[in-house]
Amino acid sequence: MLVAIPVFAQSLEPVTVTATRSAQRAFDVPASVDVVGADAMHSQRPGVNLSEALGSVPGIRMQNRQNFAQDLQLSSRGFGARASFGVRGVRLVQDGIPLTMPDGQGQTGLFDLDSAERIEVLRGPFAALYGNSSGGLVTLFTEDPPRKPSFGVRAGAGSFGARKLGIEAGASTGAFGARADASRFRTDGWRDHSRTRRDLANARFVWSDEANRFTLGATALEQPDTLDPLGLTRAQVERDPRQAGTGAIAFDTRKNVDHRQIGADWQRRIGDGSALRIRAYGGERRMRQFLAFSGAAPGSSGGVVDLDRGFGGLNLQWTKSVRTANGRVDATIGVDYDRMNERRRGYVNDDGIAGALRRDESDTVRDFDQYALAEWWITPQWKLAGGARRSNIRFSVRDAFVDATNPDDSGSRSYAATSPVIGVLHALSDSANVYASIGRGFETPTFAELAYRPDGSAGLNFDLQASRSRNHEVGLKWWAAAATQAKLALFRTDTRNDIVPDANVGGRTTFRNAARTTRRGVELGVDSRLGHDLAISLAWTWMQATFRDYRALEGSVLSGNRLPGVPKASLFAEASWRHAATGFVAGVEASWSDKVPVDDANTEHADSYAIANLRAGFDLRAGGWRIEPFVRIDNVFDRRYVGSVIVNAARGRFYEPAPQRNFFAGVRAQATF
Repeated sequence: MLVAIPVFAQSLEPVTVTATRSAQRAFDVPASVDVVGADAMHSQRPGVNLSEALGSVPGIRMQNRQNFAQDLQLSSRGFGARASFGVRGVRLVQDGIPLTMPDGQGQTGLFDLDSAERIEVLRGPFAALYGNSSGGLVTLFTEDPPRKPSFGVRAGAGSFGARKLGIEAGASTGAFGARADASRFRTDGWRDHSRTRRDLANARFVWSDEANRFTLGATALEQPDTLDPLGLTRAQVERDPRQAGTGAIAFDTRKNVDHRQIGADWQRRIGDGSALRIRAYGGERRMRQFLAFSGAAPGSSGGVVDLDRGFGGLNLQWTKSVRTANGRVDATIGVDYDRMNERRRGYVNDDGIAGALRRDESDTVRDFDQYALAEWWITPQWKLAGGARRSNIRFSVRDAFVDATNPDDSGSRSYAATSPVIGVLHALSDSANVYASIGRGFETPTFAELAYRPDGSAGLNFDLQASRSRNHEVGLKWWAAAATQAKLALFRTDTRNDIVPDANVGGRTTFRNAARTTRRGVELGVDSRLGHDLAISLAWTWMQATFRDYRALEGSVLSGNRLPGVPKASLFAEASWRHAATGFVAGVEASWSDKVPVDDANTEHADSYAIANLRAGFDLRAGGWRIEPFVRIDNVFDRRYVGSVIVNAARGRFYEPAPQRNFFAGVRAQATF
């Protein structure tokens, strides 16, 4: 007999976070940091994309492109909005191991939501302490192995041929524990030419005693022949939003990805209040992508990109905690070394078949960073926190494809910066804290952004400068009794040499620096557990993101224009209700976004939209099993809208339409023995 167990807390417990490198209550951090727990990630959700989990975090814009060949679109306070594929400007970390490469390029597809315990999201000045491209930080923490043997299955299916199947198992004995999970996701895609298969596996081994903790984790991702539907023009969207973009079928645009990585983490307590931490990781990534042009012209690098990448790194960190009369001082120093070696080849795209070789080079990027930070409760009401990070990043290219039409593109370029940050927090009462912080940030171009010169000449665009930012934030964190938490933050970021897409000629996207940009805004987040098992959450963001000093190459003045890809305002609201006696759970999610400019000149915009999603299911337990069947309907009112945009796309192909009404039904079952 299945019995419903009420697991819905009527109070919000203080959450411990590690985003500032020392474990503490999020309430006591002088920064904007949010935590998304396992229940919020797994409750009536497919567990396929990170965008399912981050809607309730203000300041974060997480858009599902409906294009697994290009990954999700993630931005934090406008950082990262320019990315036409992957994630830039925001650091991605899983269990302390970076998923962002040393050049600042990352992929969210490596996040395993099925095994996640929580996600921490850090925004504002303190994110800069994580180094290059730290406009924000998203960290996923995997669940530790269970104390008792457990086994689970997850299955689901939905619109457009979507289906997912996953298994998980884990156990512990003595000081050793292990858990593993694997899943396969398939979809025919809402749009034409967007079929996908994604296989993801994750394993975690933990050994610990009174003074030591050792963790070994491994991740594998395989995406064979992931089709790319490309962007659409406005006319194409209005005519048929499900069609593939121009050239997608003719050139059979697609991507193959095979990714493997492993990471180890050893922590040892040394004496009273000291700890040493050593982390090391390594992996390889093979990728072949077919673009929507042939690339056969003299001097072209080809319409097929073939990458063979090896990467790895090492982190050493020492932490010391000292008790004082009013609290404690936590100090951390550390060094990071990361390196990526990549063999890049380009071939002619002969209507979906790799043809003649057009590019062959070895690319290397490495960073060597040092950092220090400390937090000190000066009095029971005042806390001071601050630190600095020194970043040194070097790019180098060795060209192996040189002939009469392909001059030697070899070269190197180094970037360096020091990023200081300081913050202060004042406890107004036991239930209210105010804080202020200021710091500097640093972002280099990625290899993809350095690839071509704007004038079409040979060599990488090593004239492209790193962007430098100054970040300010003030905020309020407030507990209203035990059931409601509110967070308010006001921020401003001024950036010099912001990296922006410039032009796209013959499939080549080039980048340049905008002299000055400004982002200023307000974030509000509310979470509340009301009576009668009712919960609500709200995330609202208002942001004015503009070019302060920017002139296009052809001479037009773009100063005062809005930054493309960034809406002026957005809102997410969610309400859920649980019936304790039966385990029935239901929820409604609503989101609204203001219109979004798609290019630097602000000639076009993606229209504003509002959508709603419904979900319902049960949480049942019996005989050691927990069974959670569910069904959800997304875009329940069948709205037509553009979900994401490709900034400054060639020939007006800015738009990536989102699905109209669709559903997904599934079940998650787990047994403990």
